[in-house]
Formats: sequence, structure tokens, C-alpha cells
Amino acid sequence: MKQKEILLNTMGINGSRPTDEIGDEHIGTSLETPLREDAFEMDDELKIELIEKHFKEIMHILGLDLSDDSLKGTPHRVAKMYIKEIFSGLNPKNKPVAKLFENKYKYNEMLVEKDITFFSNCEHHFVPIYGKAHVAYISNGSVIGLSKINRIVQYYAKRPQVQERLTMQIGNELKEALGTDDVAVVIDAHHMCVSTRGVQDVNSSTVTSFYSGKFDRDDNTKSEFMKYISL
Repeated sequence: MKQKEILLNTMGINGSRPTDEIGDEHIGTSLETPLREDAFEMDDELKIELIEKHFKEIMHILGLDLSDDSLKGTPHRVAKMYIKEIFSGLNPKNKPVAKLFENKYKYNEMLVEKDITFFSNCEHHFVPIYGKAHVAYISNGSVIGLSKINRIVQYYAKRPQVQERLTMQIGNELKEALGTDDVAVVIDAHHMCVSTRGVQDVNSSTVTSFYSGKFDRDDNTKSEFMKYISL
């Protein structure tokens, strides 16, 4: 019985993979960002107050002197940064509104927005992911402003993420916003959980893709997109 209990504790109650292994292998578990149902019942100011309190305790445990002028404001700065900046994409109220416009030019070729710089954070270790997103779509009669594509990328990046989920969330959001299946997304990113810890490989990058509609069905369309982004 003792051995069985040890095994269950190692594997998790439901027999899932050990949490350390999941984190080190950068495994995602869902398409949607895992959020509790009550995630937004607390307002931002209270969240900042509580995160500041807990981060102060983390710094104290690490042995840092919070009376030092350089450190005493850090807990508040970190808390504010979490809520207002790097994790602001968790809150649906920050989701960009993608207003559609009639495609008056009757442009029916693919539109490509490439080299969209983004910064995100690995949900396994809370360290940065950064890179470029390349996005394309073929209009079915409507278009959106170019900046809205960038804002959609940034919105989904500003939350704890795994790259595969980020790629799919951007792709699905563009399909819904544009009312077309003809969407492609490629992300090329560096993970600091790979470069600064664990294997400590500073040269590798990770590429993920999302192809839908003509980009998925037609090899020529996909090849044209890849030629434009030069990957």
C-alpha cells in the first residue's frame, strides 16, 4: 500500500504525468487558457494589493532586504506589471474589438502581416517567451485594420502561455473576427525556460503553425505564404 501511495503521489491522483515532467517538457493541457470561473470577480486593484503582499513574502523568503531603497518598491511594481501589463490578456475586457470594413478594393489575394513582435510568458516557469508572429488571411468580403491583427496577437500573448495554444488562439480568433476560414499563423519564438534554465540552449527557437481553409487544403496557397515570410 505504501508503494502504491508513493506512486500515486508521484503520478498525481488521476494518474497524470508528474507536474515537474509536464513543466520541463513544456506540455500544454488545453486549447483554452485554464481559468477559474471566479477569475474576474476580484477587481484589478485588489489583485495588485494581494500579489504585492505575496511577492513581498517571496522576496523575504529569498533573504532580500526589503528596507533597501532599490527593493522596497519591487513588490508593488511586480504586482502592477502582472495585472496591467504582461498578464493583461487574461481579462476579456481587454480583448481588442476587431471592426470589419467592406473590402471595397475587391482585393482577393492573401494579405500577410509578418514579423509581429510579441512577448509572452511560459506558464510552466513564468519566464519570457519572445519572438515573431506571421499572419495571413484571404478576405471573403470584409477586412480589418492592420493594427487590429497586431493587437489580437498581443492580447493572446499577454497571459501565461504555451506556444502551441498561443498559435491556435490567434488563428481561431482571426477566423471568428474576419468571418473566414482562410487564415494562417506561424510563430517563431525563443523560450527563456529553455535558454536560461534546464538544457540552457540559447540558440534554438520553436516554430508552430496554424493553417485553415485554403491554407490547409491548397499546397500552392501555403507555399506562397511561406515564401512571403521566408521561413
